[in-house]
Order: sequence, then C-alpha cells, then structure tokens
Amino acid sequence: MWTFIKYKFRIIVSSMGTSMLKTSITSVLSFLLLAGIMVVSTSNEALAQDPEFTQYYANPLFLNPAFAGSDRCPRLVMAYRNQWPAMSGAYVTQAVSYDQHLQSIQGGLGLTVMRDQAGQNTLSTTRVTGMYAYQQALTRKISLRAALEASYFQKALDWSNLTFGDMIDPRRGFIYETQDTPRGGTVQNVDFGAGFLLFTEKFHIGFAAHHLNEPNESLVVGLSRLPMKLTVHGGGKFPLKTNVRKEVVASISPSFLFRRQAEFRQMNLGLFVNKGPLFGGVWYRGVVFTQYRDALIAVLGIETDIMRFGYSYDITISELTPASGGAHELSMTLKFDCTQKKGKFRKIPCPTF
Repeated sequence: MWTFIKYKFRIIVSSMGTSMLKTSITSVLSFLLLAGIMVVSTSNEALAQDPEFTQYYANPLFLNPAFAGSDRCPRLVMAYRNQWPAMSGAYVTQAVSYDQHLQSIQGGLGLTVMRDQAGQNTLSTTRVTGMYAYQQALTRKISLRAALEASYFQKALDWSNLTFGDMIDPRRGFIYETQDTPRGGTVQNVDFGAGFLLFTEKFHIGFAAHHLNEPNESLVVGLSRLPMKLTVHGGGKFPLKTNVRKEVVASISPSFLFRRQAEFRQMNLGLFVNKGPLFGGVWYRGVVFTQYRDALIAVLGIETDIMRFGYSYDITISELTPASGGAHELSMTLKFDCTQKKGKFRKIPCPTF
C-alpha cells in the first residue's frame, strides 16, 4: 500500500510547480488519505485500528469496561485529543463518559460517546457504548471486577472533501472535476467487548478484549474488519510522604500497558508523581527491544475533591518527527457527591491520569 501511495504522490508533485506545490499541499494529503482508504477497503479483507488516548487512565472506560463504577460516586469524564496538528488533516478525537456504582445491582454502569475525525472530517467515526461491571471480593485483600460492553458505531466518508490527480492543471492547480465514481457513504454496525481487573490496596492488573465480533467497517466493497484489540495493563500506587494524621500527601504510581491489535503492537511504560493537588508524569510509548518507537510523553495536571484536569504532550520520536507536531491532549473529570451506604467499597489503586 505504501509503495502505491508514494508512486501516486510523485505523479502529482511532478505535475506542479514549486508555488503550486505549496498552495495545494492540503489537497495532496487529502489524496493520500483517500489512497489509504481505497487500498484498505478494496482488498478482499483489510483491517483497521482504533483511535487512542495518551491519558488512558483519565479515560478509564475506554481502557477497560471493568472500571465502570470503580469510583463509586457518579463521575463525568471529558477528553479532547489533536494528533499530528502540524500536518494537514490531523486526527481529532473527542469523548465523553459517565459511570457510577449502583448497590442495587451490585456493580457499576457506564456510558461512553466518542467521535473521531481524520483528514479534516473526511473520515469520521461515532461510537456509543454501554457497559456493566460486577465487583466481588475474593479474599480479605484481593478483589475482582468483571465487565461486559456493547457498542453501536457509525463510520462515514465525505467524498466531497477528496481530491484526485485528474483534477490538477499543471499551472492552475485543482480546477477540474474528477472522473472517479463517487463511493463510500456510511456504514453502521454493533460491537462487543469484555474486561476484568484484579486489585489489592497497592497493586492492580487488568485485561480487556474489545471488538470480540470483529465487525465489518467497509465503506466501499469487500471486508474491512475492525480486528480484536487485546490490552493488558497494570501498576500500583505507593506513598512517598504522609502527614501527622497518616494521610498520604505525596505518592508515586508506576504503570504499564501492552496492546495488540492485528499486527500492531504497542507498549506504554512510565509513572506519575502526585504531591498535594498537583501531579506530573513521564512516559515512553513504543515496544522495547524493537525498532518500533512512537513518542515520549509529558503529563501535568491538578486534582481536587471535585475535579481533575490534565494536559499531555506527545513528543514524536518516530520517522514523522519533523512534520507531525506531536499530539496535544486535554482531559477533565468531574466527581459528584453521593450518599455512602454502609459497607466497605474497595477502590482500585491506580493513577488518575
């Protein structure tokens, strides 16, 4: 696929002067997006990947449905991510989630809504997911949370935003109508997932499986399945300093994530340090002991009893370094008060972000 894209790119560039190249770079990159879509969608069977969040612990329901209700009281989370902003047609992802624990059903309920846009809204995906998580104490120190989720999604391709090689005049740029037959439109489907968490007062480990049914996302012809995504994550939270009342005023939270989706592999390694209302962290995203490296990540934020706010920046260290502009991500969590009924409720010792 990449060889095909580079070949078509050379044809377009060779037909344009220097000034024309500068003014039409947006259109060229739109064509590259289409080339990827078409090569993927017209093969007998092709595979796609999910959008992701750098601050995955700030978006716990997207990481693992077993986090639904894990904070006990109602929780509203909002997130915004702008990936590769220096490139025309960046990836923009917005998400909102809500969850809370309900004693009457001995578990937590969660709802998420996500919208992902690529290529200046040329390719967009909207996904709505509902989930239920059940919590059970296994021993005096170990607890288990198990969850199921169901999603409805819609993917759409806006053909009017695309540009093609036959639209180019060598002197005047994109002035012609393409002879390519419009294709695409929208596709809708349902999706299912599951997850579980084991945790103690200091440690936790979780596993999530998304897209169990590998739904078809094809916008043109044939199959374009969304492959099953498997995630293993874990970590802990350890006190660094306590006050005279033995309350923790500073802590450190190392954690890891390993993800596999089809042939794609990803690993996140890092830690957070919290002192009072402030926190910060550093991360590496890639796969250690391999040639795959993606980003170095810095996270800063503030947390109070009712609100959390975090900002992260991905410093790209892959081959896209000079052109990508990294990635900016914002997250905000609002925590609502609730009546605490009698009975011990164990919370998961993981970083907020």
